[in-house]
Amino acid sequence: MLLHLRPLRASQPAHRSRRSHPLSRCRLALGLLACALSTVGAPAHAQDAWPAKPISYVVPFAAGGTTDVLGRLIGQRLSQMIGQPVVVENRAGAGGNIGSDYVAKAAPDGYTLVGGTISSHSINVSLYPKMPYDPIKSFQPVALIGTLPNLLVVNANSPWKNVQDVIAAAKAKPGAVSFGSAGNGTSQHLAGELFSSMAGVKLLHVPFKGSSPAVQALLGNQVDVLFENSVAAMPMIQSGKFRALATTAAKRSRELPDVATIAEAGGPKLQGYEIVSWQAVFAPAGTPAPIVNRLATDIGKIIQEPDMRARLASLGIEPSGAGPAELAAFQKSEVAKWAQLIKSANIRAE
Repeated sequence: MLLHLRPLRASQPAHRSRRSHPLSRCRLALGLLACALSTVGAPAHAQDAWPAKPISYVVPFAAGGTTDVLGRLIGQRLSQMIGQPVVVENRAGAGGNIGSDYVAKAAPDGYTLVGGTISSHSINVSLYPKMPYDPIKSFQPVALIGTLPNLLVVNANSPWKNVQDVIAAAKAKPGAVSFGSAGNGTSQHLAGELFSSMAGVKLLHVPFKGSSPAVQALLGNQVDVLFENSVAAMPMIQSGKFRALATTAAKRSRELPDVATIAEAGGPKLQGYEIVSWQAVFAPAGTPAPIVNRLATDIGKIIQEPDMRARLASLGIEPSGAGPAELAAFQKSEVAKWAQLIKSANIRAE
């Protein structure tokens, strides 16, 4: 950078017309140059200093659900790696829209992240007539945590022992059999709607603000069935409080090998039935690439740790760790996939 200093003219005020000492002019030039250079280098320095304060990890669902559990697992290890607290903040509602919108409008400085899901970052844009954010343009993909199936479960006291029992009950009393979900637009919601459409039955959808209240509703017999994520459903199954009737994935779960897929157990109409959920980490659009890459690298390392992989597997999650570019491509394909399904099945947010 070149700085041009003009000599003072004789016409200027007397108190400024005195010629400066050459050393003073030199000091002035050096001072201005240092100031200019420090301004130019400020953004890079700010990125180099990241993280200098706690990071907020927003979970757009209620505490206790899949996204919350994963946020706390990832956040705890990430905090140890970066030397700053990672604070999980639950902002539930509207199928993940409220918390996701909060992050979409946050400063893109690497201090606000969101636990994005199949619903908040791929399904909702086709389900809701008015969205407060764009699932692709409003966010910077960071890392894909993993994929997981939903499980069709009933209360252990339910008389229904298999998928055919649910279908028979729904046919006997159309609209009387209720299924709970973590909210409109969630994979749990879509799993139930797709089941109803393919089986030719009418189920009553009851949305909640996250998996935890939906699980509590089934425990209290306030709803008849759930198509719940394996993370929230597995502890209830293992404790004997829920009975698993089927998995929504194309293949049986390694953790529940005796539980059939809906395609296997649902009869001819449900052949080809498959819904697999996913969990990922996003930052606001415009977050500097060095920060995104650092987060992606660290989260990827966390997911590949043997203890973390074992923990994820116990929850029925297939670990991924895919970075920004791969997650971005995957997300775009998911948006297109669910848009087609929602249109063909005529599914609408309630």
